[in-house]
Amino acid sequence: MSQVPISFEFSAPKTEEAAAALLRSQDRLAVFNPEYVSVTYGAGGSTRDGTKEAALALGQTAVPVAPHLSFGGDTKETISALLKEYQKASIHRLVALRGDRQSGLGQSKMSHAAELVSFVRAETGSHFHISVAAYPEIHPESSSVQSELTFFKEKVAAGANAAITQYFYNADAYFRYIDECQARNIELPIVPGIMPITNLKGLRRFSDICGADLPRWMVKRLEDFGDDTDAIKGFGTDVVTRLCQRLIDGGAPGLHFYTLNLSKPSARILKNLGY
Repeated sequence: MSQVPISFEFSAPKTEEAAAALLRSQDRLAVFNPEYVSVTYGAGGSTRDGTKEAALALGQTAVPVAPHLSFGGDTKETISALLKEYQKASIHRLVALRGDRQSGLGQSKMSHAAELVSFVRAETGSHFHISVAAYPEIHPESSSVQSELTFFKEKVAAGANAAITQYFYNADAYFRYIDECQARNIELPIVPGIMPITNLKGLRRFSDICGADLPRWMVKRLEDFGDDTDAIKGFGTDVVTRLCQRLIDGGAPGLHFYTLNLSKPSARILKNLGY
């Protein structure tokens, strides 16, 4: 089987136990030789310190780390100081996002991810390889497909190097999005985001928040399994493996796994793919 570069996303830990668990998961997944690993940044910067600490810890391993960065309620001075810390730690990747806004916090003067990318470039030049978000099934706040693509092109023009998509289970949505980007002369690598399936309740919750579409046929089959976790995991592994293989065969430049700090779901899929 042909292979493409892979990467893993971890959630910023909020406790020492969670931080230790994250490092264990990263260690188990390192055998798949990821291009890099990323660490999320909570709504409004709510996990900023956890993200930084996890990124610095992961930065001591052999695998490059890409901390997520969003502006939320942070000032430009706060973001600038964080960028300097990452530069000092020889971190050369970032995932720049508008991020989910956390209620009750003040907002920075930036309101779109393109402004954050521009700010990072102005502060640090070409030091960072910057990935941004892409939404093949359209961001839930976008008014239209055209507005979604316009915002995405602005992020690219601001200095993004690559993009990672929201997860999806319909490969056609990804390939159509690629075609629409190419028609607008958007040529950067757009890497599919992959969400392993381990339980239906959690998947529904995440999908409601981010606007990812869950195919009816898939949901009905997951419902049929009830509380049979082994059957759910087996079915989910098969579905996502097939999705990944179709994406690879169709020319996707990589695969980015949303691990939720678990190693086994992603590992099962990658083993099926021959990694």
